[in-house]
Amino acid sequence: MGVDKLHLLINNEDVETGQYTEVKDPGRYTDVVGLVAKGTVQHVEQAVQAAHQAFASWRQTSLEERSALFMQAAKLLEEDTSSLSEMLTRENGMLLNDASMEVGLSPYVIYLTLENAQAFFQSKQAEDEVSFVSVEKRPIGVIAAIVPWNAPFVLTLQKLVPAVLAGNTIVIKPSPNAPISISRALRKMAALFPDGVINVIHGDTDVGTALTTHPLVRKITFTGGGKTAKHIMKGAADSLKGVHFELGGNDPAIVLDDADLDEVVPKIVQGAFWRSGQICFDIKRVYVPQAMYDAFYRRTCDLVDAYKVGHGLNPDATLGPVNNKLQYQYVKELIEGARQSGAKVIELGQKLEPANWDNGYFLQPAVVRDVEPGQDIVTCEQFGPVIPLIAYRSEEEALRMANMTEYGLASSVWSSDFERALRVTREIEAGMTFINGHGQSPLGAKLMPFGGVKQSGIGRENSEVGLAEYIEYHAINYHKQSH
Repeated sequence: MGVDKLHLLINNEDVETGQYTEVKDPGRYTDVVGLVAKGTVQHVEQAVQAAHQAFASWRQTSLEERSALFMQAAKLLEEDTSSLSEMLTRENGMLLNDASMEVGLSPYVIYLTLENAQAFFQSKQAEDEVSFVSVEKRPIGVIAAIVPWNAPFVLTLQKLVPAVLAGNTIVIKPSPNAPISISRALRKMAALFPDGVINVIHGDTDVGTALTTHPLVRKITFTGGGKTAKHIMKGAADSLKGVHFELGGNDPAIVLDDADLDEVVPKIVQGAFWRSGQICFDIKRVYVPQAMYDAFYRRTCDLVDAYKVGHGLNPDATLGPVNNKLQYQYVKELIEGARQSGAKVIELGQKLEPANWDNGYFLQPAVVRDVEPGQDIVTCEQFGPVIPLIAYRSEEEALRMANMTEYGLASSVWSSDFERALRVTREIEAGMTFINGHGQSPLGAKLMPFGGVKQSGIGRENSEVGLAEYIEYHAINYHKQSH
């Protein structure tokens, strides 16, 4: 397979740089899948200036014009799903089926946003004998978007579409760990729009800092880790920029004592190990009634042992590698720390290509039992193929342990009694809670604001609430002359 060379995209032009960095296949890291331009602070200046100049005219276009361009963009994505998915697998590590789903959801993000936009952008007007009032929604300006490697299509589109649809322009910085496929898609989309509306840069920390501190950037939207978010927030303070953060999760699943384990365990295992545990709202810890603990553990191990770990393009693989060296080492250290603490760790699954095992960031899926509720492997965001099981003796204890964290992204409750589950759900400190599933239904994807509380984020994505992140309100009050 050929090696892609990816440039910056500024003002709808490819911009070559003096340095290019290698992107390697996390499932076969002797393979270089692409070379990515390493931008500089000067490139950030060019990109932000291009976006700023484009904003003057883009903000004047109608919602109908913007919507029509996004409809064309959705069609482009639908036509290119196959090649984009294969590249995404090679740079990200996820299974090809998951990559196809990820790319395939991108047009759906566009359609849902367009559907929500029609009502959202209407002005609110009122009039009486003495005055007229209009509350209108205006774009903010240049938006800086920094997106991660784990779900680059959906997470980028959830920022790009509402921001640009609202009349803003944007500079996007993809993750260096999976920049190629999303940048390919963005380049095609950007060509539909006026020059400077959509810009894409790449680079290290200096580029990210230059982007998030630039005086012409009016708002920053970032998906990633809390440590980086704090750094961005401090830098944003100098010019009082708006910030929107979608950060990590330590999502609890609470199994109630009336749950049917035959129904529940397969769904929980899937919710914990989807994309090798590298989704912000994957299940990160499971609370199980003491009386059901051993049965739950046995069923979980049986299902986890059926995973076949291999390269994302191997059709037999049901679990891929983790994405990068830092994450690989972090998860290995967590597992070792759990063992040292006295917890029982069992690593399961089948190695599909044992000879290639050391040529990728492969980890066998692990189940951890008899672990203390305050252990690192329970309280952190593991972001890898490992799930700790914690026993509880009462609903109150389960809720106390579930809420004993600074995270608050998603959560789930599992029960045969909807009313009981709903009552427990309302005691959980999280931005989202699912009942008898772990993820959004089609109706949920349309209506649920996506985001967390506490240190899992600031603001929301999706729904009308997500559109509101990218507008300012302009209130007009006309005083009628008295007669």
